[in-house]
Amino acid sequence: MIKKSLKRIRFLAPLLLLVGLLLAGCGSSSSNTTSAGAGAASNSGSSASQSEAASAATGDIPDNQQFLRYTNSTAGYSLVYPQGWARKGSANHITFSDKDNSVEVKIAKGANPTTSSVSAELKKQAASDPTLQPGKPQQVQLPSGPAVHVVYHVQGPPDPVTGKKPTLMVDRYVLAHNGSVATVNESTPVGVDNVDAYRKMIESFRWS
Repeated sequence: MIKKSLKRIRFLAPLLLLVGLLLAGCGSSSSNTTSAGAGAASNSGSSASQSEAASAATGDIPDNQQFLRYTNSTAGYSLVYPQGWARKGSANHITFSDKDNSVEVKIAKGANPTTSSVSAELKKQAASDPTLQPGKPQQVQLPSGPAVHVVYHVQGPPDPVTGKKPTLMVDRYVLAHNGSVATVNESTPVGVDNVDAYRKMIESFRWS
């Protein structure tokens, strides 16, 4: 009887060993797969962070940028601007800026703007600044009311770090309300994409 039991054990031992090896192999494969997945997720997060850092370095306003509302009770308007941007100027002439990006708001008394009046003003500026290349003004509708929009290019001031003068693309919006005319110039270096952020800013403009 004992001899038969020993024979069975000798027969089953190799099978049990084989099963054990197979189970160990599966566990190792599962562990490797999990580690690879975690590594891929980590690399993806790192790439996203590097992309945001690169965008910020070139002047792109990041997608997760926070905005604050600026209210100018003296000039009678408000709009949002990127948190962290510098603000300077007087009540009727305010500039928000960061790196080579800037948004300028000028308020003056005057008649409602037309495409002709905006074009004439640009030609006057081009006469004193030969780097200015005016575009064609168009009538547009903003949440705050009708406006005239024109895109032009001009050489900007020297970069404080590199000393180079970047070519700026400027979106100019001219809008009026009760005898007050607002000229909003949104400037950014050519090649820098701030379209969404600048749209958010001009569409947030409100007369008060």
